[in-house]
Amino acid sequence: MHEALAPQSLAETVAAAMWSRDHAAQALDMHLDSIAPGSARLSMAVRGDMLNGHGICHGGMIFTLADTAFAYACNSDNHNTVASACHIDFLAPAHQGDRLQAHAQARTQGGRTGVYDITVHNLTTQRDIALFRGKSHRIQGLVTESLDGQGSRPD
Repeated sequence: MHEALAPQSLAETVAAAMWSRDHAAQALDMHLDSIAPGSARLSMAVRGDMLNGHGICHGGMIFTLADTAFAYACNSDNHNTVASACHIDFLAPAHQGDRLQAHAQARTQGGRTGVYDITVHNLTTQRDIALFRGKSHRIQGLVTESLDGQGSRPD
């Protein structure tokens, strides 16, 4: 059913399906700003409960935002895809009240593996604060499978 959709429509359908089950992103009050084939932008405001013992945004929160953008980008073609490895470099701190945006973009995607670069940008200070690289691995099934009952698999 979903394979017949244009790539942009498919990415939007997949993002909606993922969002409906993404309780972690919802709990952190993330927002899906944009989705496109192989690309996603998500944003999040730094709350007081996201601060570490130094009074700055916990690195795990920044990682989670980047990882979530990675997930939406690498699943945008409706093939169930998970992370096989990732790495993050922190460039600058974020503070309570800052709005962060992670932009994920496919660098390579072929067969069952892909590489994605994610930049986390502080929209408040206009600085890049983290660089994240994720490696993806396709597993069986379609993201929308459990929602539409189709049970179809990619060739």
